[in-house]
Amino acid sequence: MSLAPRAVLVHRRTEYEELLARHGTHGQAAFFLSSRGRAIDDVARRHERTQQALRDVAAAVPLTWRSTRVERADLDRFLFAPEDVVVVVGQDGLVANAAKYLSGQPVVGIDTDPGRNPGVLVRHRCADAAALLRAATATGSTVDALTMVEAVADDTQRLVALNEIYLGPPGHQTARYRLGPDGAPAPGEAQASSGVLVGTGTGATGWLRSLWLERGSTTPLPAPSDPRLLWFVREAWPSPATGTSLVSGELGRGQGLRLTVESDRIVVFGDGMESDALELTWGQSVRLGISATALRLVV
Repeated sequence: MSLAPRAVLVHRRTEYEELLARHGTHGQAAFFLSSRGRAIDDVARRHERTQQALRDVAAAVPLTWRSTRVERADLDRFLFAPEDVVVVVGQDGLVANAAKYLSGQPVVGIDTDPGRNPGVLVRHRCADAAALLRAATATGSTVDALTMVEAVADDTQRLVALNEIYLGPPGHQTARYRLGPDGAPAPGEAQASSGVLVGTGTGATGWLRSLWLERGSTTPLPAPSDPRLLWFVREAWPSPATGTSLVSGELGRGQGLRLTVESDRIVVFGDGMESDALELTWGQSVRLGISATALRLVV
């Protein structure tokens, strides 16, 4: 017997909840904000809108389904099941935060604050939740398959991301490594830089775009569903021992970029989730390329 679908509502703590966690009471939080020229009223209203959105979406889950909630900080400890329908209630970035822990489950993005969020990934309103949940499990449902990037280390550690993966020093030091195409006979170019960024078409509206603009790149940015990645080395340093000839490029399906660590420690994390990073040390290597898993965003 197959299990009934499970709706997993993904959310994150609001600014109001973070203020209460720090200051203890509404009054103390209000005093703290007023001392810095801000009022707590807008923060409290946004909190209530988010809570109401969570209540509305929970009420829209079919009675025959199971349901649960998971907060952003707990995503790396939550076990998603194949029959899950993931409902992200919040901002665009929360979809990216959840995407790295999924393996093909359909995702519904609900915007809790229309007009404040761009709505690139949280495209829908609470009133649409019931219809979207039914559509997510229907045969032939319409989804956008968004390309993701993956990093696979030589010790089998794996990390995927929807926007970008960053490889670099854990702080403001210099990363030292060798970089080159995966599978090449040579070990790659020795480099010293502040890190390497590999991004997707979904990430082309953020960090990847800023690097693309800074370099004046003529390579077209990929669209979210394009099977292409762009990569850039940040602030490569030329010296007698390090080069700068490989500082940007494009990866198609089946192509890879290999980085071999030549310093004490390099961290690898995706979509800003530094708390869930891979750590590599001397001699370890990691391959970057297009992930076999795509984010299935319900449209």
